[in-house]
Parts: sequence; structure tokens; C-alpha cells
Amino acid sequence: MPRTPAERRQRVHDLPPLRDTDARAIEAFLDATWAEAALARQTLASYRRDLEGFSRWRDGAGGGLAGADRGALFDYLAWRTREGYSPRSNARLLSVLRAFYAQAVRRGVRADDPVALLEPPRLPRLLPKALAESEIDALLAAPDLATPQGLRDRAMLELMYACGLRVSELVDLPSNAVNLRQGVLRVLGKGSKERLVPLGEEAQHWLECYLAEARPQLAGKRALAPLFLTPRGEAPTRQQFWQLVKRMAAVAGIDPKRISPHGLRHSFATHLLNHGADLRALQLLLGHASLSTTQIYTLVAREQLKQLHARHHPRG
Repeated sequence: MPRTPAERRQRVHDLPPLRDTDARAIEAFLDATWAEAALARQTLASYRRDLEGFSRWRDGAGGGLAGADRGALFDYLAWRTREGYSPRSNARLLSVLRAFYAQAVRRGVRADDPVALLEPPRLPRLLPKALAESEIDALLAAPDLATPQGLRDRAMLELMYACGLRVSELVDLPSNAVNLRQGVLRVLGKGSKERLVPLGEEAQHWLECYLAEARPQLAGKRALAPLFLTPRGEAPTRQQFWQLVKRMAAVAGIDPKRISPHGLRHSFATHLLNHGADLRALQLLLGHASLSTTQIYTLVAREQLKQLHARHHPRG
């Protein structure tokens, strides 16, 4: 029977500790990958977790990363499937292992690549879930503006929706990323790629209110770099923002299961397309490296039109 996430974490905790040779190999791979591709720290952290997980499982099975063959990979994937890991999670793991062993072959550490002929699991194409515009209005109006934290929350939600930010981009914003005179936000995205995103009137208004009234109270006399601050003077974490979105969804009367922080980014993209935005412009605003990534939102808009037709057309 598949295990719950908590049970899986406990199972991983019970695996043997990471052996030194594998730790050094993983560190060398991450350093080289960062130098070549300038990946975000969250991506590198997920790479590390995947490689360390396989290494510790291999150590429990009697071997480390260096001696793994295709049979070991099959066994590990079978173990993960029994433990309840999703096909998407296993596909990401294979992608990381493919990069790790390909680099080992290039460096002459290994003569063969055990991942070379393995096919990733087939994944269903999941459409991004966007909220209705009326639901977005209710969510944005949910924070209590009588408190500094509430004013901060309103500014964060407005900025997330107005600019289509990733959660990590939002919480990592420095205070000097905002140019209120020009009405733009400088965002450091995946691969350390910088983009400029227009703020929009509503987001700029609430950001000005936050900077003038709430942030000075949260910062006190300290000169702090993050744009958004907790009462402790630190940048909110991604988990804290997730909890904020869930709380505000409950206040707004939205089922918390239907919403996530990334859902605001999906809503930004879908609503822009619904109002006639150009796909190439949307790609630049979202910071997508490939237009094919952005095109999935055209499927979302098309699906919503089909549902609208089915609900309201007399022969729908």
C-alpha cells in the first residue's frame, strides 16, 4: 500500500547516512551544474535531495552511486513506486540521475551511463488551475488592513497576481527591486535571469501603502534588505506565504484545496490571455525560456470557453 508523505519521510530518515565518497561526488556535480547553467538554489536543493536519496538507498542495498547499474535504477524506481512516489516525482529523479551520470561519463569517472536507455514514465498533461476573476477579487480583499501584517499581505497578493511571479521570486524580492517612479519591478527568475515586469495601478497603490505605513513598523530602526518582512524582520518563507494564501482563501470563501500560491501566477497568465494578451508578451512577463511552456495557458483558456459554452448555450 502506498505510504503517506509523512511515512515516506520517516522511511527516508531510517536509511543509512550518506557515504563520504557520494557526498563529494554530489557536491562536485552540483558545483559544475551551477557553473554551467546558473540554476536557482531551489532547483539545486531538489537535485541534492534526489541524489542523496538514491545514494542512501543504494548504501542500504550494499553499494554507492559509483557502482549503480541499470538494474539498481529499476529496483530503486520500483521501491519508490511502492512507497507512493508519483510518476512526476520519478520523472524528475530520472532527469537528475541522467545529468549526474552523463557528467560522470564526460569526466571519465565512468565508462557507461546506466540511465541512457531508461524511458521516463509517461505523465498526464495537467492544465494549470486558475481562479475566476471574481474569486481573485475576493482573495485580494481578504487581508485585515488595520494591521501592518495585513497591509503587507495585501501588497504581496496584489504583486503576485499583477506580475505573475513565482513564489520564490516574490519572497526573495529585495527592497531595491521596486521602481515606483517608472512603475516596474525587477525580478530575478530561474537561471538568475532578470526581467522587468510592469506593476499595474492597483499593485503599485498597495505597494506604496505598504512601504509608507507597514514596512517601517515591521523594520523598526533596522536597515533591512528584503522588500517584504515578517514581524521578526526577516523575509517570509515560501511555506509562510503558502499558509497566508490558504488563510486568505478561507476568509474569501474559496475552498483552500482549489488554490495554491502558484495558482495566482496561473490566474495572472490565464486572465491576460482571456483579455487578448499576446502569447509572446506573456512569455516575457512570466520569464519562460521557451514559448512552448507558455502555450499551455492557451489550452486553459480554451477549456474555460468550452465550459462556458456548455453552461450557457441552449444546445451546450
